[in-house]
Amino acid sequence: MLDRDLDTRGVYPPVSVLPSLSRLMKDGIGAGYTRDDHSMLSNQLFASYAKVQDAKALASVIGEDELSAADKQLMEFGRVFEQKFINQGYTENRTIEETLDLGWELLSMLPREQLDRVDEEMLDKHYRR
Repeated sequence: MLDRDLDTRGVYPPVSVLPSLSRLMKDGIGAGYTRDDHSMLSNQLFASYAKVQDAKALASVIGEDELSAADKQLMEFGRVFEQKFINQGYTENRTIEETLDLGWELLSMLPREQLDRVDEEMLDKHYRR
């Protein structure tokens, strides 16, 4: 699904992440296909971005300045996720490895204790704080 708001902000392709979850992905990711962290990383990115939408909804009511520090952190994660992860220019040719590394870079913006979809071993290996 495409997202008009992302499109107006110049994000290309303007894919609306949350309703575009693919059930087919699980059969072609992970060890032997992509990388062993792919499934957990994908689940955590999805869950964290869903929380961003909750923070955006709250900000629309009370204003972003009135958000808690944790919600402000989520909002920043969401902005960077949209601009760096979703956004890929016409000429960008990002590999799956680069994309997975970028995912960890973005998750590392959030406190480790908020990353509840990834096991400790995977966090020890990839979390960058």
